[in-house]
Amino acid sequence: MFVVTVTFTLKPGTRDTFLPLMVENASTSLCEEPGCQQFDVCLGGNPETVFLYEVYDDSVAFSAHLESAHFKSFDAAVADMIATKTVHQYFEVIR
Repeated sequence: MFVVTVTFTLKPGTRDTFLPLMVENASTSLCEEPGCQQFDVCLGGNPETVFLYEVYDDSVAFSAHLESAHFKSFDAAVADMIATKTVHQYFEVIR
């Protein structure tokens, strides 16, 4: 299992435009990428923060996500809406 978390800090006033695009990207990832097991889009108390929790079979599946046409389209569409983006990647500890 390979987990990716992403925290976006959005530019003021962009959340209502960003969020539908983000949800569509997550939904398409789940439907079209066999290695994508979970893709949660989360909101907290700060209206300019969006948190993602993504689970993939492995790092190869995540790399395929980054190369997908729908991700590249999403990434280009939201680029000007993002103030900061923090990505963390985790591997499951084998027991």
